[in-house]
Amino acid sequence: MPQENKMGSMPINRLLVSMSLPMVISMLVQALYNIVDSIFVSMINQEALTAVSMAFPVQNLLIAVSSGTCVGVNALLSRSLGEKNREAADLAASNGLFLAFINFVVFALFGFFGSRIFFESQTSNPVIIEYGIQYMEIVCIFSFGLFGEMMFERILQSTGQTFYCMITQGTGAILNIIFDPIMIFGLFGMPAMGIKGAAAATVFGQIVAMLLAGWINHRKNTDVRIRVKGFKPHRHTIGIIYQVGVPSIIMQSISSVMTFGMNKILVVFSETAVAVFGVYFKLQSFIFMPVFGLNNGMIPIIAYNYGARSKKRIMQTIRLSIAIAVGIMLIGFAIFQLVPHLLLGLFQADSNMLSIGVPALKTISLSFLFAGYCIIIGSVFQALGNGVYSLIVSVARQLVCILPLAYFFSKTFGLQAVWYAIPLAEISSVVIGSLLFLRIYRKKIRGL
Repeated sequence: MPQENKMGSMPINRLLVSMSLPMVISMLVQALYNIVDSIFVSMINQEALTAVSMAFPVQNLLIAVSSGTCVGVNALLSRSLGEKNREAADLAASNGLFLAFINFVVFALFGFFGSRIFFESQTSNPVIIEYGIQYMEIVCIFSFGLFGEMMFERILQSTGQTFYCMITQGTGAILNIIFDPIMIFGLFGMPAMGIKGAAAATVFGQIVAMLLAGWINHRKNTDVRIRVKGFKPHRHTIGIIYQVGVPSIIMQSISSVMTFGMNKILVVFSETAVAVFGVYFKLQSFIFMPVFGLNNGMIPIIAYNYGARSKKRIMQTIRLSIAIAVGIMLIGFAIFQLVPHLLLGLFQADSNMLSIGVPALKTISLSFLFAGYCIIIGSVFQALGNGVYSLIVSVARQLVCILPLAYFFSKTFGLQAVWYAIPLAEISSVVIGSLLFLRIYRKKIRGL
């Protein structure tokens, strides 16, 4: 397999850059889409922006289930290639696509039957509720594009072909950006769809990216053969995928629980506070997405070299990844501290939103000083098959720390104190993550 020489012998600095850079670029394009999408929605009115902010927990849950499943497939597929087990790699890819379809069906049903219940649990404002239902139904019912795109891309990543992932993700995101104003405002003869147009542009880009990624896998990926004819779910393979994938799904889903809880805490003060929190998540994606792109390049390198029992290459990859991630987050910290008013101005922020949002962005961005290290360490756990360690760190951060602290601060000190819950929780992640890494190093790495 030509992939083996690259993953097992190329110098780590070159390998990590070659694996990660295409993903970083595509993730930046995705982040740009996230921001542009909300900018156009904010041009409708603030109620529409608040509705999209309230829909974020479900969108995040959708991505969490897809990404977690993909993490399990990625780790198993890369490890199988490192062990030269072609049959196991093929089974991982084929069963991964089957699981992606099952996940889509579940979310489509939720979008159809659960959207109104979800929004009515957060607000009594009928305008926001109707905006939210219109947006979320489309995103969930047509989510097969997202599930298929992510799985096909992770199969490419696992075999080291991250350049093609950059092409597929970039294509989907750029189409999204182009069609957002066309569908929202009714340009070039299209009917004005309002917030439905934002959702339609999203799923359109995802479906095109899925078709493109599937075609590339079929024509260009020689390391993995996806079985369609005569396919039957393989229970053992699915079990291995979700041994890593379920903790990852739960870990990322906890973010949805945290966001939903924060929205409930913030809406007591004002719907504008909820909108500010939603805008923060859109803005921070431009800082975090490159780190996630770095992760996507790092995980198959560590998994492959763990299968090949190369301790030196594993540790080199971890150290270099942490250094790059911390550097990216420091840049993000500087931006949020220096120009928060300009960032909020992108979303048609009025004086009320600025008075809440400027101190919020400055306070929350303190967490960036610690987040880069924590993200990399959590992904190392996943690459080594210990996804439950990542789960422990995430539960401690988002449920044990953020929500209780935010609730306490809201009742004791007021709105501006609520934001301090996030950087304080990130500090706890550094401590817990470091202790767990020492444990996994002794158990899995030191003896290689």
